[in-house]
Amino acid sequence: MPHALDPAMLAKAETLTEALPYLQRYAGRTFVVKYGGHAMGDPELARDFAEDVVLLKAVGINPVVVHGGGPQIGAMLKKLGVESRFVDGLRVTDKETAGIAEMVLSGAINKELVGWIASAGGKALGISGKDAGLVTARKVSRTSKDPDSNIESVVDLGFVGEPATVDTTILETTCAAGMIPVVAPIGRGEDGETYNINADTMAGAIASALKAARLFLLTDVSGVLDKQGGLLTDLTPSDIAALRADGTISGGMIPKLETCIHAVEAGCEAAVVLDGRVPHAMLLEIFTERGAGTLIRA
Repeated sequence: MPHALDPAMLAKAETLTEALPYLQRYAGRTFVVKYGGHAMGDPELARDFAEDVVLLKAVGINPVVVHGGGPQIGAMLKKLGVESRFVDGLRVTDKETAGIAEMVLSGAINKELVGWIASAGGKALGISGKDAGLVTARKVSRTSKDPDSNIESVVDLGFVGEPATVDTTILETTCAAGMIPVVAPIGRGEDGETYNINADTMAGAIASALKAARLFLLTDVSGVLDKQGGLLTDLTPSDIAALRADGTISGGMIPKLETCIHAVEAGCEAAVVLDGRVPHAMLLEIFTERGAGTLIRA
C-alpha cells in the first residue's frame, strides 16, 4: 500500500508542474522590474522581492531591476532642511536637490537592494543610468494652467529628465555574466548635467530598449480597478483610453499606464501593474494561470 503523502507537499508539486509551461516560455527572456513604493520600506517584503528576483535568474530568466526612492529622497531633503515642491507629481529639482537625489538613489538605496539580493544567494551589480552611457537624459518641462486666468505657462522643473536614448550594452553584459543589474534612475544629459528620472519612466524605456518579455510595475494597489473595486486583469491601450475617458482611471495610475502603453508599443511584449505589498506577487503573476495584477498588451 503506497505511503500517504502530505497534501501540502502534493500541492507544492502541483504548483511546480503548473509553472512548467511558463518556465519554458520565458527561459532566456528578459523581465524589467520597477521596484518602489511602500514595499521598499518593509524589510520582510524586500527579502521576498530579492528571493523572487534570484529565483527568476536561477530558472533562466534575466531580471533587470529599476528602483525608485521618492519617499527616501523626501526624508533626506527634510533632514537637511531643503524644501520640496511638486508639479504634476514631479519634484522640482535644483542642483542641490539633484545631488542629494543621486546620493540617496545611487548610494543608499541601490546598495541596500544589491545587499538584499546577495543575502538571497544572487549576484547583483548596482549601477545608475550614468554608467557606461546606459541612459542619456533630456530635460523635462511641464505646462501649468493658472486656475484664475486660465493662462498656461511653462514650469521649469530643474534637473528632472526623461530617457532620450538607452544603450543596453552594460545590461546585456551584466546579465550574460550571470548577474542581476540593479539600476538607479539617474541619467546624464548631453549638456553633461545629472538628471533625476521618474523610476517608472526609466523602467519603461529600458524594457522597450531590451525588447523585454515583461515590464512589471510594482505599486501600492492590486492593479487597475473598475468602478466597483474589482481587478481588471487584461487591458489594451484602447481599453485604457475608454477607462480614462469615463473616469475609472485617474490620479497617479494615469502616468503608470502611459508608461505601460509606451513600453508595449515600443517593443516590450506586455506590461503588468501589480501590488508590491503582496508577498511573491510577481511569481504568482508569471507562473500561475490566474495571475496577480493587470496585464497590458498592445
